[in-house]
Amino acid sequence: MRRSLALLVILVVIDVVLLFPGGREARSRDRSAAGARAPARVGLVFDVGGRGDRSFNDAAYAGMVRAERELGIEAELIEPGEGADRESAIRIFAARGFDLVIGVGFIFSNDLTLLAREYPRVHFACIDYAPPMRDGRPLPIPKNLVGLKFREEEGSFLVGAVAGLVSRSKVVGFVGGMDMPLIHKFEAGYRAGVGRVCPSCRVVVQYAGSTPAAFKDPVKGAALAVSQVGQGADVIFHASGSTGLGVMRVARDRHIRAIGVDADQFEDGLHPGSTTRSAVITSMVKRVDVVVYETIRAVIERTFRGGVRVFGLREHGVDYVHDSSHGRDIPAHVVRRVEELRASVIAGRIRVPEAP
Repeated sequence: MRRSLALLVILVVIDVVLLFPGGREARSRDRSAAGARAPARVGLVFDVGGRGDRSFNDAAYAGMVRAERELGIEAELIEPGEGADRESAIRIFAARGFDLVIGVGFIFSNDLTLLAREYPRVHFACIDYAPPMRDGRPLPIPKNLVGLKFREEEGSFLVGAVAGLVSRSKVVGFVGGMDMPLIHKFEAGYRAGVGRVCPSCRVVVQYAGSTPAAFKDPVKGAALAVSQVGQGADVIFHASGSTGLGVMRVARDRHIRAIGVDADQFEDGLHPGSTTRSAVITSMVKRVDVVVYETIRAVIERTFRGGVRVFGLREHGVDYVHDSSHGRDIPAHVVRRVEELRASVIAGRIRVPEAP
């Protein structure tokens, strides 16, 4: 897979496209002439924090790698910086006539909505899509854009139940990244899960900030975790991107339990050469890898449909990790109780709140 492109290259190519607007149509004709067997070209633009977060971005990357291996696509990646850099990254793929352009994170919602209208022959996908608003109403989503969303509250409900059942202090923590509605869904589900199995438990909640930078600040994550341990928390769930690396480090050092997010964040050590057992007892997983792969396959098989798709427990879009392959020590009775709760959510007997 080719490496991320430099911003300078992005801007140069964009200038060329603007100076020679016929280039996009010419490339499209060239692609058609190449025949139906030409490999699909897919561009993926990472969210804040980029690759290496062992979470949201890495899950999207895993789905891309799988599609490259199994579907034979040509894949390119870009890790943008701040601000308009994101729009430039998406535009370069669209201008080059890629078959599919994926933005990883809600932060791409506005840009993808606008560019999907500008490039109607290109397919677009946005993970955690948040539709732009006008006069208090969401704007219609273009037909060539699919917004991929998750019921994060349902997976968080299950790990909240784990936390409430294994906590000895009856105080558990939650560290959120950016203080925003999307992360409030994690908090709401977690609170509900804790309360369902341990009404006497107290949940300590803190957020790392109010901007996207709150998802890439491990130092702040560590400071918040230390604060929560000081308040008695012996289990901490984070929904904070790479900020959570600091949370998990403190959990390991203070001998408490952590709960990961988005991907299975269990590791034998948080640092190279470490032999310390992971503090992560479970993780709330979002199958970003699966939805990325399936969206790519839909484009290849010409079954792509625009609009909003939502994935929860019933659709296998969220879950929690409880296997024993890594030596986790979740007691069997805890797993049984959480599995009962999972079945009740899927059956509709339990409705998990989306807001705290």
